[in-house]
Amino acid sequence: MADDLTPARRTRAELTEQTGYARPKAVDKGKKETALDRALAPVAGFGVSFSTMFRKVATEEYPEEKRPTQPRWHGRHQLNRHPDGLEKCIGCELCAWACPADAIYVEAADNSDDERYSPGERYGRIYQINYTRCIFCGYCIEACPTRALTMTNEYELADSSRSRLIFTKDQLLAPLQQGMLAPPHPMPDGANDNTYYRGEVAGATPEQHAWVAARQAETDDVEPADDQEVAR
Repeated sequence: MADDLTPARRTRAELTEQTGYARPKAVDKGKKETALDRALAPVAGFGVSFSTMFRKVATEEYPEEKRPTQPRWHGRHQLNRHPDGLEKCIGCELCAWACPADAIYVEAADNSDDERYSPGERYGRIYQINYTRCIFCGYCIEACPTRALTMTNEYELADSSRSRLIFTKDQLLAPLQQGMLAPPHPMPDGANDNTYYRGEVAGATPEQHAWVAARQAETDDVEPADDQEVAR
């Protein structure tokens, strides 16, 4: 009989067969109400509730069993890095301007040859997201010109303290992957910001590794001297 129905009605009939719910019939206003109708009227509205009382409930055992999110889920933000470890954020503050909840605070600073954290002239020295205000709309992601800010699948952000819901740059920065160096360090020889944006930087070069090692050695040499002065 279902084959004789139109496609729309056939879909509704198949849905009724799968779920057990039938579309309520139109009320015939000309039909005379009987004593039985009046007696069943108070409980007629609970028909759906009664029909589902004995069905198996699909309970999610959270947090023991966490349900995977969709790939494009809007979760906690992340500040991304270039393949050599330099930060993608250039401190333009467009994300803060785009945020309708005023949840993002950015304070930029200038890069230098000795203190370079990102390609180009500036970097985000201070970056904060207030998750008591954030509505996870994704406008900040759309506004970012360098794809420095993206959203992860992490959704467990509840806390009993408002101050702990203000995430700082250290909490938002992506972890260092293989082939990356923690900034500050210079760009590869002959490279500029356009080289990074075109994706021509595949990882940290030996020259960058040598520069970081030399800087670390200088830092190690200075620290004992400071300790001796304090001891005197």
